[in-house]
Amino acid sequence: MATTLTLKNIPDDVYRRLKAAAEAHRRSLNGEAIVCLESVLLPGRISPAERVARARAMRATLPRSKFKLRDIDAMKREGRRDRG
Repeated sequence: MATTLTLKNIPDDVYRRLKAAAEAHRRSLNGEAIVCLESVLLPGRISPAERVARARAMRATLPRSKFKLRDIDAMKREGRRDRG
């Protein structure tokens, strides 16, 4: 059975973002709030092995990189030195 929930003192920024998302998805504010809550509180559960398999399948669809792992690591280290 569905339950009614009243929210009070919603920050203005949160309200504006919820309203914009509801409009973009063609939902009511209530419907958008429910979808947001479900996505956070009831995430789909997948095993670590399935997550790795999905990542590998996605990576296989990408074009081959001209960079080698050692080049990427070197660029990361260089970027860290430039920040500090």
